[in-house]
Amino acid sequence: MPAVGFCGEWFIFTCDKKLVAIHTKQARESFVFDCSTADKKPNNTKDVSNGDGGASEETGSDKVLAFAVSPSGKLMALTDDSKRLVLFHCEPSWQCISIRWVVRRCTSLMFSQAEDQLLATDKSGDVYSFSVGEPQREGELKMGHLSMLLAMSMSPDDKFIITADRDEKIRVSHLRSPYNIQSFCLGHQQFVSALLVPPGHPHWLLSGSGDGTMKLWDYESGRKLQSWDLKEHEETPSSEADKQKKPTVCRISCSPDARHVAVQCERASTVHFFTVDQDGEEKLVPHRRLSLPHCPLDMTFDPEGQLWVLMDSSDAPLQIYTHRRDSWESDAESPELIRVTEAFKPHWETLEAALRTDSRFEHLYKVNFDNVAAYLQKKQQRLEEQLKRGGTQKANSNKKARKEML
Repeated sequence: MPAVGFCGEWFIFTCDKKLVAIHTKQARESFVFDCSTADKKPNNTKDVSNGDGGASEETGSDKVLAFAVSPSGKLMALTDDSKRLVLFHCEPSWQCISIRWVVRRCTSLMFSQAEDQLLATDKSGDVYSFSVGEPQREGELKMGHLSMLLAMSMSPDDKFIITADRDEKIRVSHLRSPYNIQSFCLGHQQFVSALLVPPGHPHWLLSGSGDGTMKLWDYESGRKLQSWDLKEHEETPSSEADKQKKPTVCRISCSPDARHVAVQCERASTVHFFTVDQDGEEKLVPHRRLSLPHCPLDMTFDPEGQLWVLMDSSDAPLQIYTHRRDSWESDAESPELIRVTEAFKPHWETLEAALRTDSRFEHLYKVNFDNVAAYLQKKQQRLEEQLKRGGTQKANSNKKARKEML
């Protein structure tokens, strides 16, 4: 799926096989990296892909799977479906530093706060650490889950690594010794799809799930502080099927000043906003629900606290929302938006092609098999057949007895 982010003043957009970086403040040339034209895996590199469904890197589609930006905004990394891990330097100009190879297809990437490590989670449940200072060095296995990893975060002091998997578990481990588990944050009823340690609140963890809820945790103790059912904040469903459907949280983003949290659900044309209530005990308070003209594909805050939303619209693929007078208002005349949109439009066809795919979360839901009802139905049928056979046998016995008496 398409994704957006910011690397300093560069607006980052990934879609299909391309990374596009557009400067928001200056008329600088856009940077485009096409994974389909990148270096192929050398023949002498070890291929341990048997654990990834038996697929080799030659069968990869080169689609970008995930990207991450370093805390300073000077580094960026991406990984694709052909198992590349590409590291970039963004300032003073864009430069590809290295192309390395991951063992299995990755699901998320993250830089450490010190920017000395690049962590990658994969579909088999493993976490690998790649050196930033030694950009050609192979990755080191740090830890593993028994289930597919879907999201990752870290404490601001690089002490803890927080991982979430398909089996509803959030694990908090010590980064230096991942076998040392600090806590578990348990309570979601479906896969955990989004994690965020918001800036300014180093002991908080926000999590989103396929069960349609967002939860706030004290992650060091594993204690749940707050929980919201986002379905309750939606408009009245139009059909009975919509009433049963839970919105999957696909993005949780926090403004740089740590005052606003934006939550996006898959295939829902709304963004939920929460604010930090600093009167008395700090907590998150539902603030507003912003209705969008089109379904959002992804969103991100820029360094100035404006919310950029990528939408499923060829006419207006990007929108900026600014917080004014206690509400979020569209800023369609923003010079940054106009500059980025013009540079972005040539890539719209690639985006449209990428949208012709199914939900990226649909296959993660667990299917519940209710065989009790089927069992009871068959049991009732057997009882009815037995009663029927019993009645027939009794009638035959009566006929035989009458004949003998005659």
